[in-house]
Amino acid sequence: MGTSISLYFCNTMHSREEKIQAFGRLLDVMDELREKCPWDHKQTNESLRPNTIEETFELCDALMKEDNKEICKELGDVLLHVVFYAKIGQETGEFDIADVCNKLCDKLIFRHPHVYGDTVAKTAGEVVEAWEKIKQREKDGNKTVLSGVPNALPSLIKAYRIQDKARNVGFDWENREDVWKKVHEEVDELRVELEKDDEENSTNEFGDFLFSLINAARLYHINPDNALERTNRKFITRFNYVEQKAKEQGRRIQDLTLEEMDAFWNEAKMLSSH
Repeated sequence: MGTSISLYFCNTMHSREEKIQAFGRLLDVMDELREKCPWDHKQTNESLRPNTIEETFELCDALMKEDNKEICKELGDVLLHVVFYAKIGQETGEFDIADVCNKLCDKLIFRHPHVYGDTVAKTAGEVVEAWEKIKQREKDGNKTVLSGVPNALPSLIKAYRIQDKARNVGFDWENREDVWKKVHEEVDELRVELEKDDEENSTNEFGDFLFSLINAARLYHINPDNALERTNRKFITRFNYVEQKAKEQGRRIQDLTLEEMDAFWNEAKMLSSH
Protein backbone atom coordinates (compact mmCIF):
# COMPACT_ATOMS: atom_id res chain seq x y z
CA MET A 1 0.00 0.00 0.00
CA GLY A 2 1.50 3.33 -0.99
CA THR A 3 0.53 6.79 0.11
CA SER A 4 1.38 9.96 -1.74
CA ILE A 5 2.72 13.07 -0.09
CA SER A 6 0.84 16.27 -0.78
CA LEU A 7 0.85 19.82 0.48
CA TYR A 8 -2.23 20.61 2.50
CA PHE A 9 -3.89 23.82 3.51
CA CYS A 10 -6.35 24.15 6.37
CA ASN A 11 -9.61 25.49 4.99
CA THR A 12 -13.33 24.82 5.18
CA MET A 13 -14.02 24.42 1.48
CA HIS A 14 -13.70 20.65 1.18
CA SER A 15 -16.67 18.59 0.13
CA ARG A 16 -18.02 15.76 2.28
CA GLU A 17 -16.44 13.24 -0.11
CA GLU A 18 -13.06 14.96 0.22
CA LYS A 19 -13.31 14.89 4.01
CA ILE A 20 -14.08 11.17 4.00
CA GLN A 21 -11.22 10.58 1.56
CA ALA A 22 -8.84 12.55 3.80
CA PHE A 23 -9.83 10.49 6.85
CA GLY A 24 -9.33 7.28 4.88
CA ARG A 25 -5.89 8.53 3.86
CA LEU A 26 -5.03 9.07 7.52
CA LEU A 27 -6.06 5.49 8.32
CA ASP A 28 -3.88 4.22 5.46
CA VAL A 29 -0.89 6.21 6.70
CA MET A 30 -1.44 4.89 10.24
CA ASP A 31 -1.52 1.31 8.95
CA GLU A 32 1.76 1.80 7.10
CA LEU A 33 3.51 3.51 10.00
CA ARG A 34 2.44 0.82 12.42
CA GLU A 35 3.77 -1.84 10.06
CA LYS A 36 6.96 -0.25 8.74
CA CYS A 37 8.22 2.34 11.28
CA PRO A 38 10.13 0.82 14.24
CA TRP A 39 9.09 3.63 16.57
CA ASP A 40 5.42 3.51 15.67
CA HIS A 41 5.42 -0.28 15.79
CA LYS A 42 6.65 -0.44 19.39
CA GLN A 43 4.18 2.08 20.84
CA THR A 44 1.58 1.02 23.41
CA ASN A 45 -1.28 2.78 25.16
CA GLU A 46 1.03 3.40 28.10
CA SER A 47 3.92 4.77 26.06
CA LEU A 48 1.66 7.08 24.05
CA ARG A 49 -0.16 8.55 27.04
CA PRO A 50 2.46 11.22 27.96
CA ASN A 51 2.61 12.37 24.33
CA THR A 52 -1.17 12.57 24.21
CA ILE A 53 -1.20 14.84 27.25
CA GLU A 54 1.47 17.06 25.69
CA GLU A 55 -0.38 17.29 22.37
CA THR A 56 -3.60 18.18 24.18
CA PHE A 57 -1.92 21.03 26.01
CA GLU A 58 -0.35 22.26 22.76
CA LEU A 59 -3.83 22.35 21.23
CA CYS A 60 -5.11 24.28 24.25
CA ASP A 61 -2.23 26.73 23.82
CA ALA A 62 -3.17 27.33 20.19
CA LEU A 63 -6.81 27.79 21.18
CA MET A 64 -5.88 30.40 23.77
CA LYS A 65 -3.87 32.28 21.14
CA GLU A 66 -6.76 31.98 18.66
CA ASP A 67 -4.15 30.99 16.09
CA ASN A 68 -6.20 29.15 13.47
CA LYS A 69 -3.17 27.84 11.58
CA GLU A 70 -1.78 26.30 14.78
CA ILE A 71 -5.22 25.06 15.83
CA CYS A 72 -5.50 23.19 12.52
CA LYS A 73 -2.06 21.65 13.02
CA GLU A 74 -2.58 20.69 16.66
CA LEU A 75 -6.01 19.20 15.96
CA GLY A 76 -4.24 16.94 13.49
CA ASP A 77 -1.76 15.86 16.15
CA VAL A 78 -4.57 15.04 18.59
CA LEU A 79 -6.48 13.20 15.86
CA LEU A 80 -3.37 11.13 15.16
CA HIS A 81 -3.45 9.90 18.74
CA VAL A 82 -7.13 8.98 18.48
CA VAL A 83 -6.39 6.95 15.35
CA PHE A 84 -3.27 5.44 16.96
CA TYR A 85 -5.15 4.16 20.01
CA ALA A 86 -7.89 2.80 17.75
CA LYS A 87 -5.24 0.97 15.69
CA ILE A 88 -3.84 -0.62 18.84
CA GLY A 89 -7.36 -1.60 19.87
CA GLN A 90 -7.88 -3.19 16.46
CA GLU A 91 -4.69 -5.21 16.82
CA THR A 92 -5.81 -6.58 20.17
CA GLY A 93 -9.25 -7.35 18.76
CA GLU A 94 -11.00 -5.11 21.28
CA PHE A 95 -12.28 -2.33 19.01
CA ASP A 96 -11.38 -0.30 15.93
CA ILE A 97 -11.95 3.24 14.66
CA ALA A 98 -15.44 2.35 13.41
CA ASP A 99 -16.40 1.31 16.94
CA VAL A 100 -15.01 4.59 18.28
CA CYS A 101 -17.03 6.64 15.77
CA ASN A 102 -20.22 4.61 16.16
CA LYS A 103 -20.14 4.69 19.96
CA LEU A 104 -19.62 8.44 19.85
CA CYS A 105 -22.51 8.93 17.42
CA ASP A 106 -24.78 6.70 19.51
CA LYS A 107 -23.93 8.70 22.63
CA LEU A 108 -24.49 12.04 20.91
CA ILE A 109 -27.87 10.96 19.56
CA PHE A 110 -28.92 9.55 22.94
CA ARG A 111 -27.86 12.70 24.76
CA HIS A 112 -29.64 15.04 22.34
CA PRO A 113 -33.31 14.00 22.56
CA HIS A 114 -34.18 17.65 21.87
CA VAL A 115 -32.64 17.13 18.41
CA TYR A 116 -33.35 13.46 17.71
CA GLY A 117 -36.47 12.98 19.87
CA ASP A 118 -39.47 14.77 21.32
CA THR A 119 -37.79 16.51 24.27
CA VAL A 120 -37.84 20.32 24.25
CA ALA A 121 -34.77 22.32 25.33
CA LYS A 122 -34.75 25.94 24.22
CA THR A 123 -31.65 27.18 26.03
CA ALA A 124 -28.11 25.92 26.57
CA GLY A 125 -28.82 25.76 30.31
CA GLU A 126 -31.81 23.48 29.78
CA VAL A 127 -29.66 21.24 27.59
CA VAL A 128 -26.99 20.92 30.31
CA GLU A 129 -29.60 20.07 32.96
CA ALA A 130 -31.08 17.42 30.68
CA TRP A 131 -27.61 15.98 30.05
CA GLU A 132 -27.02 15.31 33.74
CA LYS A 133 -30.30 13.41 34.01
CA ILE A 134 -29.48 11.43 30.88
CA LYS A 135 -25.99 10.60 32.15
CA GLN A 136 -27.47 9.25 35.37
CA ARG A 137 -29.78 6.99 33.36
CA GLU A 138 -26.80 5.84 31.28
CA LYS A 139 -25.01 4.84 34.46
CA ASP A 140 -28.10 2.97 35.75
CA GLY A 141 -27.66 4.79 39.04
CA ASN A 142 -24.49 2.83 39.84
CA LYS A 143 -22.23 5.87 39.92
CA THR A 144 -22.34 9.11 41.85
CA VAL A 145 -22.96 12.57 40.40
CA LEU A 146 -19.28 13.49 40.70
CA SER A 147 -17.85 10.19 39.45
CA GLY A 148 -17.74 11.55 35.92
CA VAL A 149 -15.05 14.10 36.84
CA PRO A 150 -11.67 12.59 35.84
CA ASN A 151 -9.18 12.31 38.69
CA ALA A 152 -6.34 13.31 36.38
CA LEU A 153 -7.79 16.76 35.63
CA PRO A 154 -5.67 19.73 36.77
CA SER A 155 -6.98 20.81 40.16
CA LEU A 156 -8.36 24.18 39.04
CA ILE A 157 -10.35 22.67 36.18
CA LYS A 158 -11.45 19.78 38.40
CA ALA A 159 -12.82 22.20 41.01
CA TYR A 160 -14.82 24.01 38.33
CA ARG A 161 -16.23 20.75 36.95
CA ILE A 162 -17.11 19.47 40.44
CA GLN A 163 -19.04 22.64 41.19
CA ASP A 164 -20.73 22.58 37.80
CA LYS A 165 -21.80 18.96 38.27
CA ALA A 166 -23.24 19.79 41.69
CA ARG A 167 -25.09 22.76 40.21
CA ASN A 168 -26.73 20.55 37.60
CA VAL A 169 -28.55 18.61 40.32
CA GLY A 170 -29.63 21.74 42.21
CA PHE A 171 -26.78 22.07 44.74
CA ASP A 172 -25.93 25.74 44.27
CA TRP A 173 -26.35 29.25 45.65
CA GLU A 174 -29.83 30.71 45.26
CA ASN A 175 -28.33 34.15 44.65
CA ARG A 176 -24.86 34.39 43.17
CA GLU A 177 -24.10 37.52 45.20
CA ASP A 178 -24.17 35.37 48.35
CA VAL A 179 -20.96 33.64 47.28
CA TRP A 180 -18.92 36.69 48.30
CA LYS A 181 -19.78 36.14 51.95
CA LYS A 182 -18.22 32.68 51.59
CA VAL A 183 -15.15 34.08 49.83
CA HIS A 184 -14.58 36.61 52.64
CA GLU A 185 -15.16 33.94 55.26
CA GLU A 186 -12.56 31.66 53.66
CA VAL A 187 -9.93 34.38 53.30
CA ASP A 188 -10.41 35.36 56.97
CA GLU A 189 -9.94 31.73 58.04
CA LEU A 190 -6.83 31.52 55.87
CA ARG A 191 -5.32 34.64 57.44
CA VAL A 192 -5.87 33.22 60.94
CA GLU A 193 -3.95 30.04 60.09
CA LEU A 194 -1.20 31.95 58.31
CA GLU A 195 -0.69 34.13 61.38
CA LYS A 196 -0.39 30.96 63.47
CA ASP A 197 2.28 29.77 61.01
CA ASP A 198 0.42 26.45 60.80
CA GLU A 199 1.49 24.99 57.45
CA GLU A 200 -0.97 22.10 57.38
CA ASN A 201 -4.06 24.15 58.25
CA SER A 202 -2.88 27.04 56.09
CA THR A 203 -2.67 24.70 53.12
CA ASN A 204 -6.17 23.40 53.80
CA GLU A 205 -7.61 26.89 54.20
CA PHE A 206 -5.84 28.14 51.09
CA GLY A 207 -7.48 25.32 49.16
CA ASP A 208 -10.87 26.30 50.57
CA PHE A 209 -10.25 29.93 49.60
CA LEU A 210 -9.31 28.98 46.03
CA PHE A 211 -12.35 26.71 45.79
CA SER A 212 -14.63 29.57 46.85
CA LEU A 213 -13.05 31.91 44.27
CA ILE A 214 -13.55 29.33 41.53
CA ASN A 215 -17.15 29.04 42.67
CA ALA A 216 -17.55 32.80 42.35
CA ALA A 217 -16.06 32.72 38.86
CA ARG A 218 -18.50 29.99 37.82
CA LEU A 219 -21.49 31.90 39.18
CA TYR A 220 -20.46 34.95 37.17
CA HIS A 221 -19.93 32.88 34.02
CA ILE A 222 -16.15 33.28 34.01
CA ASN A 223 -13.97 30.29 33.22
CA PRO A 224 -11.29 30.51 35.94
CA ASP A 225 -8.74 28.49 33.97
CA ASN A 226 -9.01 30.80 30.97
CA ALA A 227 -8.91 33.84 33.25
CA LEU A 228 -5.76 32.63 35.02
CA GLU A 229 -4.08 31.78 31.73
CA ARG A 230 -4.75 35.31 30.46
CA THR A 231 -3.06 36.66 33.56
CA ASN A 232 -0.14 34.23 33.11
CA ARG A 233 0.39 35.49 29.57
CA LYS A 234 0.03 39.10 30.66
CA PHE A 235 2.63 38.61 33.40
CA ILE A 236 5.05 36.90 30.99
CA THR A 237 4.74 39.73 28.47
CA ARG A 238 5.36 42.42 31.08
CA PHE A 239 8.18 40.56 32.81
CA ASN A 240 9.88 39.96 29.46
CA TYR A 241 9.63 43.71 28.82
CA VAL A 242 11.39 44.45 32.11
CA GLU A 243 14.11 41.93 31.28
CA GLN A 244 14.56 43.39 27.79
CA LYS A 245 14.89 46.91 29.21
CA ALA A 246 17.62 45.69 31.54
CA LYS A 247 19.49 44.14 28.61
CA GLU A 248 19.22 47.38 26.65
CA GLN A 249 21.11 49.03 29.52
CA GLY A 250 23.72 46.28 29.48
CA ARG A 251 22.49 44.94 32.81
CA ARG A 252 20.92 41.76 34.14
CA ILE A 253 17.38 41.91 35.44
CA GLN A 254 18.57 40.85 38.90
CA ASP A 255 20.81 43.94 38.96
CA LEU A 256 17.82 46.28 38.74
CA THR A 257 16.46 47.79 41.91
CA LEU A 258 12.85 47.04 42.79
CA GLU A 259 12.00 50.67 41.98
CA GLU A 260 13.53 50.31 38.51
CA MET A 261 11.63 47.06 37.93
CA ASP A 262 8.39 48.73 38.96
CA ALA A 263 9.03 51.62 36.57
CA PHE A 264 9.61 49.30 33.60
CA TRP A 265 6.63 47.19 34.69
CA ASN A 266 4.38 50.25 34.60
CA GLU A 267 5.74 51.11 31.15
CA ALA A 268 4.76 47.62 29.99
CA LYS A 269 1.29 48.08 31.48
CA MET A 270 0.86 51.36 29.63
CA LEU A 271 1.98 49.81 26.34
CA SER A 272 -0.37 46.84 26.71
CA SER A 273 -3.32 49.13 27.44
CA HIS A 274 -3.01 50.87 24.06
